[in-house]
Amino acid sequence: MTKTGAAGRRQEIVFTGFGGQGIILAGRILGKAAVLGDHRESTLVQAYGPEARGGACSAQVIIADQAIHYPYVRRPDILACMSQAGFDKFIGQMKQGGTLLIDKDLVQPKGFSGDYFSIPSSRMAEELGRVMMANIIMLGFFTAVTGTVSVDAARDAVMKSVPKGTEEMNANAFNKGCDYGVAVLKGREKKAKGKTGA
Repeated sequence: MTKTGAAGRRQEIVFTGFGGQGIILAGRILGKAAVLGDHRESTLVQAYGPEARGGACSAQVIIADQAIHYPYVRRPDILACMSQAGFDKFIGQMKQGGTLLIDKDLVQPKGFSGDYFSIPSSRMAEELGRVMMANIIMLGFFTAVTGTVSVDAARDAVMKSVPKGTEEMNANAFNKGCDYGVAVLKGREKKAKGKTGA
């Protein structure tokens, strides 16, 4: 779990998936939430595969309390994968003990023995009638699970970044992802308490 109380904290984050999923937008919203909402420093580096739509793409985000002098992510503390190709490409770079989040219908974390968080973000977006909002659902899930940015800052950044007229739908998608993340954390807490007999 990513701690949010440490002084001078710095987090390297990679959002990855394929073109057309809104991966870059998710990274941009995350950075905006950190800077405008939480008053921290942030950088974004985006990378596309050979073809934009359908090709592998990633958003590398760094969030820190101090100035960021090098904007490229070397060893992600947090890796959020919305495609198998993205997982395969970045999992070897993730920091030991880092936090992995996946879309459970699109990514099989083969060969990964650590703990991870999963959400059916694409399926949930389909149920909302907008498959294009899977990135916003994943962002809500990411916010709840990692605590990297505050929920209010992230929700506000979503509202300011999505196309006019879609704010309410996107806020709903963000809340769905966030609620799912909160439920997952509560479930884990209960399980841990059960194990210790508390």
